[in-house]
Amino acid sequence: MNAGDTICAIATPPGEGGIGIIRVSGEKALDIASRVFAGAGGRTVHDYQTHTLHHGELRAPDGKRIDEVLVAIMKAPRSYTCEDVVEFHCHGGPLILRLGMEALLLSGARLAEPGEFSKRAFLNGRLDLAQAEAVMDLISARTEAGLRVALEQLRGALSEELGRLREGLVRLLVEVEAGIDFSDEDITFISAQGLANGVTVVRDRITQLIRTAEEGRMVREGVTAVLVGRPNVGKSSLMNALAKADRAIVTPIPGTTRDVLEEYVNVRGIPVRLLDTAGLRETVDVVEREGVRRSHDALARAELVLAVLDGSEPLGDEDQRLLDLARGKEAILVVNKSDLPPRLEPLQLKGLTEGNRIVWTSATASAGLEELRDAIRDAVLKQGLEPSEGVLITHLRHRGALERAQASLDQVLLSVERRMAAEFLAVDLRAAVNAIGEIIGETTTDDILDRIFKEFCIGK
Repeated sequence: MNAGDTICAIATPPGEGGIGIIRVSGEKALDIASRVFAGAGGRTVHDYQTHTLHHGELRAPDGKRIDEVLVAIMKAPRSYTCEDVVEFHCHGGPLILRLGMEALLLSGARLAEPGEFSKRAFLNGRLDLAQAEAVMDLISARTEAGLRVALEQLRGALSEELGRLREGLVRLLVEVEAGIDFSDEDITFISAQGLANGVTVVRDRITQLIRTAEEGRMVREGVTAVLVGRPNVGKSSLMNALAKADRAIVTPIPGTTRDVLEEYVNVRGIPVRLLDTAGLRETVDVVEREGVRRSHDALARAELVLAVLDGSEPLGDEDQRLLDLARGKEAILVVNKSDLPPRLEPLQLKGLTEGNRIVWTSATASAGLEELRDAIRDAVLKQGLEPSEGVLITHLRHRGALERAQASLDQVLLSVERRMAAEFLAVDLRAAVNAIGEIIGETTTDDILDRIFKEFCIGK
C-alpha cells in the first residue's frame, strides 16, 4: 500500500440493487472525481461545500454518459479516512458500477486493497486498532448481542479501558526508571510495596478481561452445534424449525440428507452454527457412506451435540451407538416426534444421558422448540458465563496480548518479592505496556496490520 495514492472501490455488496456506491479517498480525490462528474450548470466537485450531496452525471474520461448519480463530498479531515472522500451514489447495476470504477481508474485512482479505507482511518488517527477491528465485527454481527458488543468497541469502550491500564503501568514504569537514573544517590521514587500494589491492581483487571474472552468469542463467532441421529428421526425438520426456513429437504425416505448442511441461527442472542448431518447407520450406498463419514467428522468437531432420537420408536442399537459417540461431549438429548404415541420411557433415557438435558420436541407441531432453545443457551453458557453489558474480549489476538501482559506483571511481582534490581522490573513492566499497546495499535508491526486489514472487504 502507498498512502499517497488516491484509492477507489465499490462500497456496496455485489449484485443488483437500488443503489450502488463507489468510494474514492485520497489527496487527489476531488481532482479525480471532477474528471468523471458533471454537475448542474457545469459545476464540478471543487465547487461544492464539504458534507453536501449533489445531483449530476457520472461520465467516462471521453465524456460518454455512464449514469445519473448523486455525489457526496467529505473533505479532510472530517471523513472516515481523514482524507478527502468522494462517494458516487449510482443505480445499483453491476455494469454501471464496473464502468464507474473503470472511469476512476483511468482518471488516476487505483483499486483499494482489502481494508485499506479502514487502515487509513487508523494510520490517520481516526480509529485505534481495536476500533478498526470492531468495524468488521459490526459488519459481520449475526445477533443483537454481537452488534451491541461491536458498537461498544467501535465507540471506544475497550480502548478506553486498555488505555487506562496502560497509562497506569506507564506511570509505574516512569517511577521505576527514574529510580534507576538516581540509583547512585540512593533516591527511591516508589517503594517496593507501592509498586506491587499498583501492579496488582492492573494485573487483576487484566485477569478479569481475559475471563470474558470465551463469552466474547461466542458472541462474535458463535458456537457449532451438530444434529446427529439415525436416519428419519427428524433432524432436518428440527433444523428447519430452528432456522425458521426450509433449509433442508425433508421426506419420509430414510437417508435423504447425504451431506452436512449448515445454517446460522440466533438462539437467545447467541449465534449458533447449526449443522444437519446424514443419518448414522451402516450402509452399502457409496454416496450415503460418504455422508455418514462427514457426519462423524462434524460430530468430532462440534462444541455442542444435539443427539436426536425418535420418541415414537423403541431405542435401537443405532441409537445406543449414537449415545456412545456423544459420551464425554457437551450434549442435549432431543426426543423428537412427541406428537406421536410414545414408545420411549423417560426413565429408560435418564440412565443414558450422563446428566445431559433431555428435551421432548415435535418439529412438525412446533412443540418443545422454545425449551430446546433454552437448553442450547444453557449448555453454551454452562460454565457460569452470562451475557455481559461490560467490556468483552472478542478477538484471539487481544486475549493473547493480555495473557502476555499478565505473565510480565506476574514476573514483576515475583521480582519485587525477590528484591531484584530495578532494571529487571523495568524490562517486564515495559513488556506489559507494549503488549497492551499492541491491542490498540500504540505498539505494533506492519505484519500485524497487514494481517488484520486483509480480513476486511475491499470497499471498507
